[in-house]
Amino acid sequence: MTRLSAATLGQVPSSVQTPAYDRSRVTVGIVHLGIGAFHRAHMAAYVDDGLADDLSWGICGVSLRSATTKTALAPQDGLYALGVQSSDGLSPRVLGAVTELLVAPDEPETLDQRLADSNVRIVSLTVTEKGYCHDPATGRLNADHPDIQHDLNTDGFPKSAIGWLAYGLLTRKAAGVAPFTILSCDNLPSNGATLKQVLADFVALKAPAHTAWFEAEVACPSSMVDRIVPATSDEDRDAIHQATGLDDAWPVMTEPFSQFVVEDRFPLGRPNWEKHSVTMAADVEPFERMKLRMLNGSHSTLAYLGYLAGDETVADTMGDPAFKALIGTMMSDEIMPTLSMPDAIDLLAYRDALLERFSNTSLKHRTWQIAMDGSQKLPQRLLGTISDRLASGKPFDRLALGVAGWMRYALGTDEQGQPIDVRDPMADAFKQIDTGSADDRVRQFLALEPIFGTTLPANSLFVETVCAKLHQLQTLGARATIKANA
Repeated sequence: MTRLSAATLGQVPSSVQTPAYDRSRVTVGIVHLGIGAFHRAHMAAYVDDGLADDLSWGICGVSLRSATTKTALAPQDGLYALGVQSSDGLSPRVLGAVTELLVAPDEPETLDQRLADSNVRIVSLTVTEKGYCHDPATGRLNADHPDIQHDLNTDGFPKSAIGWLAYGLLTRKAAGVAPFTILSCDNLPSNGATLKQVLADFVALKAPAHTAWFEAEVACPSSMVDRIVPATSDEDRDAIHQATGLDDAWPVMTEPFSQFVVEDRFPLGRPNWEKHSVTMAADVEPFERMKLRMLNGSHSTLAYLGYLAGDETVADTMGDPAFKALIGTMMSDEIMPTLSMPDAIDLLAYRDALLERFSNTSLKHRTWQIAMDGSQKLPQRLLGTISDRLASGKPFDRLALGVAGWMRYALGTDEQGQPIDVRDPMADAFKQIDTGSADDRVRQFLALEPIFGTTLPANSLFVETVCAKLHQLQTLGARATIKANA
């Protein structure tokens, strides 16, 4: 079979959109750390749109650990298909914005050169919450993280994303090259400010003489990203082959909806993104909070409870009217009142759009996939909303059920007594949770300060409410508990 590549791109049917620019003339202006499926379905698509206007914004995609992405895409010259799935069917598109692929542990010298290149004006990243090597409860660097310890104590190349960013910035400073702008595209509250704080902590330990320069000169704008991108299956690869006539080792599949809100702070310039549906804003925080709480908080709640109920995908979970009612009411009654949005934003319409997106049966978004790394996600997706509800004296029962669902999931055994493959940086700590009553288990989870901090565990109403919800899950099971709380 013929594989997608620069040489075979002309064989793609005219019904499939292909790059509308001369790829041979594209130069790298963006280095992206964490070249995973989400970036390739989201930011890379916006960059691809903009290359028709300015060819200097090509992407060098960097994997910080695994060579899997490069192995799949390098033989394809960085080309890959983006499959947009809706109830009307599949609409594929071939993207060409990724012009170079690197694996940091295997090619550190090349990555060093790229970061030092004055043509590189933006370094963006999607490394998930755990890639920031920080304490989610405080937003500060976890200096005891093994990768951070390595990076602080070596004169050689770093391992972590934080280490590489600092390394690149300090290299440019030594060479008299202006610092690149760092754009976080991860689901973190105030992701730009959080990243800058973590980096400032790192620089203060690694190169304290440069802290004032870093604070004054390095821009870390915030962003809000929104697009559902499930894991690619062999069935997806077959569908892309049928549509394009070519083999693609790693296409990415997504939904029609896509949103990108970016704080407009780029000292060295940026693509003309506003021309291509990106919202360039003075303040991203309201949009970010809306998305983290309404989409991500609801998504995580669906994932934990849906998995426990035996549902493989989010759409399966939303097929149960009780689940759909629970999530809809949680958004309208418990989450939306905590948000303050510009007048033009209709939160009820946003809620309805989310319910429709979650119900998209063409997206096989697995509950197990969304449930990963819950310890890193819980503070911003659910706990912050609960804190606001407590401060206003308002109920938070459905949000508490989401927290209890995570605890029940993190215990590592499903309702049939089968083991759950819990993927989480704190999985070893979860294994130390002793068996016992729901109250005992809740209190042991709440003692995990990196997740819960100290304020919520000291609030008796929060503790009692979560205990009651976990007790329901342990005695009734997830599906019956959902019906009781919808």
